[in-house]
Amino acid sequence: MNHDNNNIYFIGAGGIGMAALERYYLSRGYRVAGYDRSRTPLTTDLEHEGVAISYDDDAATVPEAFRNAATTQVVYTPAVPADSAIMQYFSNGGFKMLKRAAVLGNITREAKALCFAGTHGKTTTSAMAAHMLHSTPVGCNAFLGGVLLRYGTNFMLSATSPFTVAEADEFDRSFHQLTPYVAVITATDPDHLDIYGTEEAYLESFAHFTELIRPGGALIVHTGLKLKPRPADGVTTYTYSRHEGDFHADNIRVGGGTIIFDLIYPGGVCRDIELGVPVDINIDNAIASLAACYVAVGEPMLAQCAKAMATYPGVERRFQFHLKETTPHGRVIIDDYAHHPDELRQSIASVRALYPDRKLTAVFQPHLYTRTRDFAPQFAQALSQADEVILVDLYPAREKPIPGISSKTIYDLVNAPQKSMISKEEFVDTMKNRNFEILLTVGAGDLSFEVPKLCSALGVSKA
Repeated sequence: MNHDNNNIYFIGAGGIGMAALERYYLSRGYRVAGYDRSRTPLTTDLEHEGVAISYDDDAATVPEAFRNAATTQVVYTPAVPADSAIMQYFSNGGFKMLKRAAVLGNITREAKALCFAGTHGKTTTSAMAAHMLHSTPVGCNAFLGGVLLRYGTNFMLSATSPFTVAEADEFDRSFHQLTPYVAVITATDPDHLDIYGTEEAYLESFAHFTELIRPGGALIVHTGLKLKPRPADGVTTYTYSRHEGDFHADNIRVGGGTIIFDLIYPGGVCRDIELGVPVDINIDNAIASLAACYVAVGEPMLAQCAKAMATYPGVERRFQFHLKETTPHGRVIIDDYAHHPDELRQSIASVRALYPDRKLTAVFQPHLYTRTRDFAPQFAQALSQADEVILVDLYPAREKPIPGISSKTIYDLVNAPQKSMISKEEFVDTMKNRNFEILLTVGAGDLSFEVPKLCSALGVSKA
């Protein structure tokens, strides 16, 4: 980013990753504006913080101060179509245009970057690492893929820390723009096949990511992946998982609403680590994030990081409790971002582990036509582990319809005791009148905005 240009315009300004960059440059005195197609609580917050956002795809809405190509940089996300009127205005006007990932890449080269990649788990592991480092005197800057609860933001700023924590997104090969000091790879189950085409191409993309780690840095990779890493000479490779690897758990204790374990690491044992969000999958996530912190800041600070894990608040939409009635048969509402079959399977399994004898109702909003087309049988198989399945209309995001592909594509394959289909608009009234016990809403679309409305309709406050 050219620091002589003091105006930055963000196309797709309401994206969670874009929001972190907007806040970063606001903190450095830049004038920031942007466009997004719809107003959300996040864009409203950004406007209050000083970002001028328009919601009309019309070049006339670009503020006058951002119309000079000599003093304005443009940052865009691939989620915005190339034929967008505002995209066309800037691309035809001689403006320097950078993808969001390229801007984040510049930031990673100015710091020691801890970059978390993987089909799933990258948001939680990066958020855990950011929270732990923030809880120590070292601190960090952080660009996260989700809003940290209690912090109320997906962005952390430190004027003194040498470390930047970043989520490394494989969509559109964005993570190839980064230069990690420590790279973590949590999973490589195929996804985004609309971009990659084949599993082999997907795995090759992750292999190339490992080549970008700077000499003297480290790669931390989950055991058992098909990935064949290619780190440069001078990069140390570590493995991790729940039960094996250079970093793994021992003496796992589950009960009374808590999960506690000991961390085995190359230097010894760190005992009695308690998970702030006690769900099963977070054992693996915690090991990955603790490993990254250990490699980055060294053994003397590991105990402080481990202690901070108990206060990790979780991330919005990552197994987030909206209702938790404490009576013996009290209702529970959990919202989770799971939008890949493996994530969906893990999410349902985690709820089952917490509430083994309760009826589980899963409401799923498929995300993307291509992902639904590519994984419909796997989605149906995962959903069929619930007692009741409700499919909501598909959320298209950036995609145009594919003939014959819809939520019904998955619905027809679901084999659960009860199943039904509803529109998003019917969700609140449907569930308000349904005698549910444990309600899990899942997907990466906009169904999550309906969950607080349901809590209000039920006359209860959020958990």
